[in-house]
Amino acid sequence: MMGLFGFSRQNDSQPESETQEEALTASPAESAVQLSVESSQLPKEADDTEIDEPDITTEPVVLDEAHENLAQARVVESQASLPEEDNNHGFASYAPKPGSIEETGLHINLLLELLIKHIYRSGVSDLQQLSKDLCLSGSIVKALLDEAKQKAWVENPSSNDNGQFRYSLSNIGTLEAEKAFLKRGYLGPAPIPLELYQKVSKIQSNRTQVLTEAEMREGFGDLVFPDEVINSVGPALNSTKPILIYGGAGTGKSYFCRHLNRLFGETVLIPYAIEINNEIIQVFDPELHHVKDQHQASNVVSALRIADGYDRRWLACERPLLVTGGELTLSMLEVQFDNASRCFLPPIQLKANNGILFLDDLGRQRVTPKELFNRWILPLEERRDFLALQNGQHFEVPFELLLLFSTNLTPQELIDDAFLRRLGYKIQFQPLSKELYQQIWFRECERFELNCDNQQFDYLINMLHQPNNKPYLACYPRDILSIVRDQVLFKNLPNSVNRELIDFAWQSYFVA
Repeated sequence: MMGLFGFSRQNDSQPESETQEEALTASPAESAVQLSVESSQLPKEADDTEIDEPDITTEPVVLDEAHENLAQARVVESQASLPEEDNNHGFASYAPKPGSIEETGLHINLLLELLIKHIYRSGVSDLQQLSKDLCLSGSIVKALLDEAKQKAWVENPSSNDNGQFRYSLSNIGTLEAEKAFLKRGYLGPAPIPLELYQKVSKIQSNRTQVLTEAEMREGFGDLVFPDEVINSVGPALNSTKPILIYGGAGTGKSYFCRHLNRLFGETVLIPYAIEINNEIIQVFDPELHHVKDQHQASNVVSALRIADGYDRRWLACERPLLVTGGELTLSMLEVQFDNASRCFLPPIQLKANNGILFLDDLGRQRVTPKELFNRWILPLEERRDFLALQNGQHFEVPFELLLLFSTNLTPQELIDDAFLRRLGYKIQFQPLSKELYQQIWFRECERFELNCDNQQFDYLINMLHQPNNKPYLACYPRDILSIVRDQVLFKNLPNSVNRELIDFAWQSYFVA
């Protein structure tokens, strides 16, 4: 049936005169070893991915309600043998998995709201699925289910083919879930409390990572940039101060900045959401945060994996690189409330925390550079930012990110000297030398699968660039050769660059 909030709810439970819980009886000794009542086999995901499971085979037994908790929770938390990649970053040392409701750092009422909202969405659910939905261990979810039963919100009318109890909402529980959706629309894993987020963000700061010249050259090994750029940007990155990169259009500023995150190869933890005084801000953005743990990336986060290693309310991701340009407004620097989803959304600097925030084409935004720097004076100096929710609650978050600006304007055209001093480094990008330009030209030929010899390149330089006083900009090889490639494909020509194709591309690209 269709729920109040548009969810397609299935309720295929079959009422029984006596529930399984009431009918089951067993001794504590028997129940302690029967770990297969909840599940002896994990279900396949939609992509048919198999998930490893512990080798446990026993005959079915009956349990009383007092020992049902132990059996079901132990199944979900069974210590399966997991790939080493799941726990090789030391995350468990500063983000350990919680073992109880208290250790989640969240109020039980908030967790109960999330629990019944997940059951409301699915119609019927089991312990294992709820553990995955909430990214919490089976023992915590079981404790929440017991509390929900005490409130008469949840009932377990039957078991599935694997012997797991299936839970559904009572009439009272359905009303409570609908009230919970009206209060806040967030539906996802349990959030991380603000205090824990503050702690982990500081531990993961890129200020703790020192970049050497050798590492930078290795990271940019397939890119072509002048030595003076490498020698200027390297120390600037180590300073972790804001960096202003300026120069004419086409000198490679944006291209360079968009590749900087390859230098910071560390994996960091990004939370699904953060809790502030019982309000929830969504943080994880799949378009920005690239998950490194493939089990999480493919949504194969089994209850067994939740029980292992670090707190699975976090995702192991690459350091984020958030790019914004002319669309930037001051409102994007504050917490937003989306009326449609009834969710709080983070400002861009919070989404980019522990990574890089790149403001491209500074000076072309709707907000002036002065307004922008006025907003960020305190965060830049103290490494902390103060935000507010729609209800007026104020809170502090770490400002642990590398801030990059690029512009076609001169620094003096942007802001006054007082603000310029707050920018640690100002680095100018200029046209390339002929030698570097040639390297880029032939690399782009390879990328477009075009054959070109030195004679054709000399023709480009001597007959087109020099007579027309065109500088050797980093963007020209890509743009010119893309036109050549288009012409080759259209006319079904050999994949060879010749003078006629170069002339055609030049005339198409440059306005006479």
